[in-house]
Amino acid sequence: MGSGKSSVGRLVARTLRTRYVDTDRLVADRVGREITDIFAEHGEPRFRQEESRALRSLVGGTGLVVATGGGIVTVPGNLPVLKALGFVVWLTAGEETIWDRVSRNNRRPLLHTENPRQTVHALLEARIPLYESVADLKLDTSELTHAQVAERICGRIIAP
Repeated sequence: MGSGKSSVGRLVARTLRTRYVDTDRLVADRVGREITDIFAEHGEPRFRQEESRALRSLVGGTGLVVATGGGIVTVPGNLPVLKALGFVVWLTAGEETIWDRVSRNNRRPLLHTENPRQTVHALLEARIPLYESVADLKLDTSELTHAQVAERICGRIIAP
């Protein structure tokens, strides 16, 4: 959350002249509701179920740049699916940077809590080991522009 996955993913896909897919968009299109509405009406478990289904639907596709929601790693069955899809990039940032980025957006359902700042901390603590277990490349986006991050990813993909 707040690492630049969607923006960077679009740039990488454009650079590589390939298709960009956002799993949040797939879920919203499939369910016919925006993500915030799915969370509000059905809760996080239903969203995670739909997110996993969307991810699995991409297996076998070629030439894709896939941006996922940050919580996709919290469903254990998604980890091998991510690996099966290809090269996995973990975009990260310092906790303060993430908070600065996400606190300006009220459309993040996981932050509709009594203490959203603490929620960011707790989410990071829980997810970092999961990201580490699946990532082929980790990039800290704290001090980089989206273009710089995309350039580094493309450089690693094209000339590993």
